[in-house]
Amino acid sequence: MKPVRDAIDVINGKWKLAIIISLGAGNERFTDIQESIPGISPKVLAKELKDLEQHQLIKRVVIEDYPVKILYKPEPYADTLTPIIQALKVWGLTHRERIFSKP
Repeated sequence: MKPVRDAIDVINGKWKLAIIISLGAGNERFTDIQESIPGISPKVLAKELKDLEQHQLIKRVVIEDYPVKILYKPEPYADTLTPIIQALKVWGLTHRERIFSKP
């Protein structure tokens, strides 16, 4: 059970998978990520991005320019979540159909 608990701890919460999906869709700037996820506050997004960076799923890239640009990019390691996200999507669709279909 410990490995399952460890995995859930990494992707747990309302926002982490949404952020990973947003990054995978090509959103790299903080504001683009925030706009792609309805309801997430800047404070929560900043915290979740730091957590994902600590788990080596994303990297923060600072581009020294004027003005300075900060981008967030998925690490190759984040690709290991793709089959898990797809499996959750399939299960969610099946579950939704089961629960909401008329008997």
